[in-house]
Amino acid sequence: MKNSSQRLSVLEKIGYSLGDLAANLIFQTLMAFLAFFYTDIYKIPPAKASLVMLIGGIIGACFNLVMGAIADRTQTKWGKFRPWVLWTAIPFGMISLAAFSTPDFSEGGKVAYAFITYLLLVVVYSANNLPYSALSGVLTGDMKERNSLSSYRFVAVMVAQFIIQVLLLPLALSFGHGDKAKGFEKVMLVFAITGVICFIITFFTTKERIHPPQEEKTPVKQDLQDLVKNKPWLIMLAVTILVFITLAIKGGMNIFYFKYYLAEQSQLDFLNKVGFNKIISGLSKIFNPAAFEEFQKPGSAPYAASSFTSAFSTIAMIVGISFSKPLADRFGKRNVFAIFLALSALCLIAIYFYNETAVMAVFVTQILHGFIYGITIPLLWAMIADVADYSEWKNNRRATAIIFSAMIFGLKVGLSVGGALSAWLLSVFGYNADAAVQTTAATSGIKLLVSVIPGLIFIAAALLLSGYRLNKKMELEIETALKQRRSNIPQTQNA
Repeated sequence: MKNSSQRLSVLEKIGYSLGDLAANLIFQTLMAFLAFFYTDIYKIPPAKASLVMLIGGIIGACFNLVMGAIADRTQTKWGKFRPWVLWTAIPFGMISLAAFSTPDFSEGGKVAYAFITYLLLVVVYSANNLPYSALSGVLTGDMKERNSLSSYRFVAVMVAQFIIQVLLLPLALSFGHGDKAKGFEKVMLVFAITGVICFIITFFTTKERIHPPQEEKTPVKQDLQDLVKNKPWLIMLAVTILVFITLAIKGGMNIFYFKYYLAEQSQLDFLNKVGFNKIISGLSKIFNPAAFEEFQKPGSAPYAASSFTSAFSTIAMIVGISFSKPLADRFGKRNVFAIFLALSALCLIAIYFYNETAVMAVFVTQILHGFIYGITIPLLWAMIADVADYSEWKNNRRATAIIFSAMIFGLKVGLSVGGALSAWLLSVFGYNADAAVQTTAATSGIKLLVSVIPGLIFIAAALLLSGYRLNKKMELEIETALKQRRSNIPQTQNA
């Protein structure tokens, strides 16, 4: 394999990161609003929505292993992974739009439509995002450059998260003139078009530099055997599942927490105190007042307060990301990831002790959580790329996509289990989407789902990392050994 330790240009890092911006406009919507969309907008019963997300997600997750084997064996003049980003761009956009449409069917028809479109979405997501993620492992062999690439990438993720958590609900209310179903469809159309353009830019601005020798032909069975013997991979798989269960639960329950637990009057007082209403009034004078009239209506406070809190939390995450690379370079990815994952868990657990009037305390804690968790965000995928290097170093074979496919399998399992668990627990706690006021059991359950439950899962993930053996010293040893090995193997380079 060819030595590829050269630095990546800023243009290539930005171009690569736009792929994550595109994918996360959809992925973040799934995490933050799918349960809400199914239960409160499309009016699917919570228990049935839970089954849709669980079964569809698990089937889609299993496709990742198939896709990993396909991607590792793809041979084109553009490389193994870049072509998939291009080929799946338009299908991804079309299916994303379909998944958040609301055709007028019976309850059974709605469940069937939701299941089919969700399954298609997670499958096309795998066909797009798995090769995209594996691409980061073959753009460069320099681990510091990978840390830098991950930072660029996850700034794009945070931009997408900002758009989804801060702007999606206001945009849906505005575009739909109060009809959230129509609003969601119009917003998703904008996201779909934007995503297709970003994927095309990613394809044209990146270049695969690490290629396996042409004679390397490894059976799929051998790839899978290598995986199950790879302890760092097993640990990262478990961590990935736990992290995305947490993100799905917390993200999906955030709007429920603001809508049904926090007192509306306290949220109104909070919005006045932080100047939100003045901002809306000023924007109404500059732009079309009709675009902001939904924020003046009774019952809009939870949407406004949730979006405003998410805005500052996401900004804090972006700031946290900027600290990730220097901390990882100095102390190692594993140590930084574990410590800050545990600290972010403590912030989540603290929210459980706030009463329904403590909106300002929730706001401040969410910002602190965002900053701390932001430090961990680039490290997960950089560590998975390191696991691919570890596998190559140990087995003398490169299997980038199959390793990333297994991790995206974990991501999908985590997302599906977390989303399904959220919807199922809402049903267990007695949540009723048509009720103006929820029962004490339902509000207490929602409170647990945004605080203690995700916090404890994060702590479990942090503890698992104590068994991850790829510390900073070993990372450098593997990088040096692979550079020497690759420099001694002749390799023709793809365009």
